[in-house]
Amino acid sequence: MSHKDEVVIDCKNLWKVFGRRADEAMKAITEKGLGKLEVRDQYDCVVGVQDASFTVGRGEIFCIMGLSGSGKSTLIRHVNRLIEPTSGQLFIEGMDVNALSAKDLREVRAEKIGMVFQNMALMPHRTVLDNVSFSQEVRGHDRKERHENAMRAIDAVDLNGWDQKYPDELSGGMQQRVGLARAIAADPSILLMDEPFSALDPLIRRQLQDKFMSLAAEMKKTTLFITHDLDEAIRIGDRIGIMKDGVLVQVGTPEEIVTNPIDDYVADFVAGISKLELISAGKIMEPVEAYEQRLGSVENLDEWPEAHPEHSLDDLVNLSISTQHPIVVRIEGKPIGVVTKNALLRGIQGDTELTQ
Repeated sequence: MSHKDEVVIDCKNLWKVFGRRADEAMKAITEKGLGKLEVRDQYDCVVGVQDASFTVGRGEIFCIMGLSGSGKSTLIRHVNRLIEPTSGQLFIEGMDVNALSAKDLREVRAEKIGMVFQNMALMPHRTVLDNVSFSQEVRGHDRKERHENAMRAIDAVDLNGWDQKYPDELSGGMQQRVGLARAIAADPSILLMDEPFSALDPLIRRQLQDKFMSLAAEMKKTTLFITHDLDEAIRIGDRIGIMKDGVLVQVGTPEEIVTNPIDDYVADFVAGISKLELISAGKIMEPVEAYEQRLGSVENLDEWPEAHPEHSLDDLVNLSISTQHPIVVRIEGKPIGVVTKNALLRGIQGDTELTQ
């Protein structure tokens, strides 16, 4: 079993209704099937999250994306119970977050969860080292221990030599690295990241995405990552959940989201996304047996260019340019499939059906 098969965050049928009559509204939703607009008009309440269910595996980066007001930030704040749900449950490593006492909740927030937001709220009168170690200081860790942990985190985000500087001496990207270091200093198992890189210049943003992905993989951090940028979600997410009006419209891998959008809303989101790095040879290949049956006997397979099932369309295009032959897909030398030029062209268009 992969470590990502171990469920760390388990959200079950979560609802959040804002307003003084939220409980009445929730009862009406359950009993009468009221919609969002009816709830607003009849109860003067706003439905922030509607019946959301998802799981996040150990070490997985799960991106939740949507437009402003879609409910993504509301949803993530239920994980550490900054917001109380109107209905539903949320479990962290098997613990019902909403059933925790105030003391146990503080411990979970301190020991298991690190948070990184767009506005890092660094303390200007404290050095980088003291900013990174602050949460451990609050929890009573001795100075030597918290500074050792902080220096390891500072080293992990490539801020060596900057530990005695103050926030106003750092660029925006460096300040964001301090925020990431602060989140990982106590070695939490879960990271909650709410649009942490969205205010940065594109080049700095990409560099921080790379650094974050490297750290998350190395430290096996289970991450909920909020973004409004589909390119960012596709680049860093193992899976993506797309939200609209408080509803998780579709959850899937980047490839699944892009190639099989569930409705017009998702299709509009993914319309401009390149398929070249998302779709693999294994998705568009025709099994060797089926190919041979369709064309009769096939000879000279050894003369064809070869690829692995995980090679991307971009890889296949480069192989295909120099030959008129199809591409044979192999595992450990054994041919398992064939990618024809027609299949390759359809894959570029996002069509992964195997009809020839």
